[in-house]
Amino acid sequence: MAFAVQIAKGMFDLVRDDLALVEQEIAAQNAAAIEPVCEISSYLREGGGKRLRPALLLLAAGAAGYRGPRAIRMGAVVEMIHSATLVHDDVIDGAQTRRGRPSTNARWGNHMSVLAGDWLYMQSFEMALRERNFAVLDILIGLTQNMVEGELLQLTRLGCIDLTEADATELAYRKTACLFSGCARLGAVLGSQPKHVEESLAEYGRNAGLAFQLVDDLLDFTASPEQLGKPVLSDLKEGKVTLPLIFALQSGTSSNGNPPNAEGRRLVANVLEERGFVSVRPEQITKLVEETGALKRASNLAREYVCRSKACLEELPDTEYRRALLAVPDFILDRQN
Repeated sequence: MAFAVQIAKGMFDLVRDDLALVEQEIAAQNAAAIEPVCEISSYLREGGGKRLRPALLLLAAGAAGYRGPRAIRMGAVVEMIHSATLVHDDVIDGAQTRRGRPSTNARWGNHMSVLAGDWLYMQSFEMALRERNFAVLDILIGLTQNMVEGELLQLTRLGCIDLTEADATELAYRKTACLFSGCARLGAVLGSQPKHVEESLAEYGRNAGLAFQLVDDLLDFTASPEQLGKPVLSDLKEGKVTLPLIFALQSGTSSNGNPPNAEGRRLVANVLEERGFVSVRPEQITKLVEETGALKRASNLAREYVCRSKACLEELPDTEYRRALLAVPDFILDRQN
């Protein structure tokens, strides 16, 4: 944990002043909204968060040779898009908490929350239009479509026990990694970098985002509710089978024609059917992922994504921004919430 704090301090110190300007931009957009939207969006902003996505964009832009107001504006844009996805996700999942506080839907109801999320989306695109840059709009439209498609795909797979690693990776990309990738790509566009550098930074963000989602999946099994800001094992209660569980259910061998780890499948199937821990205790699921080696396997995969992410930065000149980008995946890997 101390290592993650040290990494985060050095990483965020480099863009601390710019992140403060991003916050000011978001606050100004909120203040200009009508009362219900202003209240909800201000509540979201005051809820904190790591601001990792605007920080990633600012660092990528710096590494690409650009610092200035356009990066500030785009940092606000990606954070507002991220906030919109959180609001909509909480409505869809029926979540009651977010970052240790009541979710927006728990406080204002589903209808108001959905409309506030819509406003955040539209306002972020209105801000992006000021760039008068089709490349920027293409990136934002593409990643937004991916995130919506990811949520739709996840809904079709709720309660499905037979997901594969490929299924989970596709969902992780669409729901999480595509925004990380877009942030890094936008930095390259702001710095007017050639296409191959843009692609390398986009791939850097993709791998960092996949690591982020995988660490999220792991924390759902290993962290405390206080660390997560929401109940543990909430993914499974909501019908989501994530990669650690997929690995656990793939473990073992079968000589009688039954699926591997038949007992584990029975436990998980019961939780999915009951949409909660009724006949199965949470400790039985955590024991399953621990004893099958699934947690270690998922953790090793997260480390692999981190290594791939860092390798994408080889072409960039050695600057303090490149060194900070190299530290981002380590921060992601070592975080505790």
